[in-house]
Amino acid sequence: MGHCYSRNISAIEDDEISAGAGDLPNRPLQPADDHFNPPTPQSSLTPRSSEVNSYAITPFQSPLPAGVPPSPARTPGRKFKWPFPPPSPAKPIMAALRRRRGASTQPREGPIPEDSEDRDHGGVVGGGGGDGGGERLDKNFGFARNFEAKYELGNEVGRGHFGHTCWAKAKKGKTKGQTVAVKIISKAKMTSALSIEDARREVNLLKALSGHRHMLKFYDAFEDADNVFFVMELCEGGELLDRILARGGRYPEPDARRILVQILSATAFFHLQGVVHRDLKPENFLFTSRNEDAILKVIDFGLSDFVRFDQRLNDVVGSAYYVAPEVLHRSYSTEADMWSIGVITYILLCGSRPFYGRTESAIFRCVLRANPNFEDLPWPSISPIAKDFVRRLLNKDHRKRMTAAQALAHPWLRDENPGLLLDFAIYKSVKSYIRASPFRRAALKALSKALPEDELVFLKAEFMLLDPKDGSLSLHNFSTALARYATDAMTESRIPEILNMMQPLAHKKMDFEEFCAAAISIYQLEALEEWEQIATVAFEHFEREGNRVISVQELAGEMNLGPNAYPLLRDWIRNSDGKLSFLGYAKFLHGVTIRTSSSRNR
Repeated sequence: MGHCYSRNISAIEDDEISAGAGDLPNRPLQPADDHFNPPTPQSSLTPRSSEVNSYAITPFQSPLPAGVPPSPARTPGRKFKWPFPPPSPAKPIMAALRRRRGASTQPREGPIPEDSEDRDHGGVVGGGGGDGGGERLDKNFGFARNFEAKYELGNEVGRGHFGHTCWAKAKKGKTKGQTVAVKIISKAKMTSALSIEDARREVNLLKALSGHRHMLKFYDAFEDADNVFFVMELCEGGELLDRILARGGRYPEPDARRILVQILSATAFFHLQGVVHRDLKPENFLFTSRNEDAILKVIDFGLSDFVRFDQRLNDVVGSAYYVAPEVLHRSYSTEADMWSIGVITYILLCGSRPFYGRTESAIFRCVLRANPNFEDLPWPSISPIAKDFVRRLLNKDHRKRMTAAQALAHPWLRDENPGLLLDFAIYKSVKSYIRASPFRRAALKALSKALPEDELVFLKAEFMLLDPKDGSLSLHNFSTALARYATDAMTESRIPEILNMMQPLAHKKMDFEEFCAAAISIYQLEALEEWEQIATVAFEHFEREGNRVISVQELAGEMNLGPNAYPLLRDWIRNSDGKLSFLGYAKFLHGVTIRTSSSRNR
């Protein structure tokens, strides 16, 4: 490569980043970097989640209301007890892992293998998963045991932390004569019930998701006494990472758009199924062939999980350079994948990482505190609309980030004519809207009349995907649209359960105007540069059509707040007529969280 596209500032050490840092040192990607790896740190995270409230063991404030657990208890994991709040979640987590692993090092950028002593002893520290304190683990998956009769195994084509991949040729069956890829996982490395569950989940995910154009085809699963074999489509075009390096570290905008449309198409699909990948990075995208226009496919669902629409995960997993802030805060969902795609986009466009450090702690502090550098070369020559796209993915507030479906509708990608998918975020917004008070619905209707055209383009597309009848939607439209895209993964994630909470739509119709009011995201609008103008126009509509006299007590009830919020809310109501002021309207839309000192354990 030999070209530096950003400031050549030395790597950040743990204590070199101050809170609110605006300038982020970038480092160009070079082949000598061991595929983006810094020289010293482990580059991934994998401590599993805890069954206790994760914010009891993190120094950062929860983004959730007081008393709301950040993650389902179904993902068991380790517990780390810290005597004092540390400066970064990375230090105690990584120190605990290093103690358990000893001085072992990991190649490349990838997840830290879960081979710590608690797994070796068949359990997770603090409970949740394991072999029952010495009981023999059942490593029988129930897969067919005739792998050698059906496939002739060839050379190794790749190696990861949880297994290795070989090419093979089918000797019989529907794929006879076809070359395939076989992922081989050793049963000897499955030292806990959790690792066995991970392998089962990966098979379920591969089976459910393999029908999409940008997902690997899954053929079958086998096992013998020593190994588990996953037979999949063979992609011979190499990793996206290799092509980035071959191009000197960056892509022209038109080429980057073609890559991102494929990445986002796959991501929108598995997000709709209630699946979060948790390790999206250039190494985990393969081309089907060496051709320049080869199809790109997402791989490696070994760290992926199902997530319900009303829950959040708290497992700290992923790869350090691509990990989202909320993952370090231990409360996240599908939005974490969108951050990772933002990092990939940044790399594609400029050839540098947006967040860099010489140690994992330094990388995490960058992710939590620093802002990406859009000032140095080549950013001045990159279109403003491309920079807007990256900024809307690398927003540290996960609520303000675009979803995969929204990103496909962004003006920067619109010329690529991507096929839009149903956005499940619409379901969550509509569910909240129909269960809201008339006063809040009036506030949202006023806001919908001030939406910019770019936002309306996306909402019109989503409205049509729901197949309206006579220009209106009912619960039946939402139900049939969801069923149209459903796979077994959606059932596992229990995504259709949201329809039970949308029952009011069974007896009423929703036209496009009301759909816009129901589907908009306040937080995403706040991230737009023109938010102040949007809010001003919306308030004018609200003054004419929805504003009314409201007491402090009633406003507190609207926002589910107690008497301790009354002093704050008084400033939102005009003394002259008892109605919401412009400040009150904007704050009412956004919502607030009043916390007590007891809401977080120290």
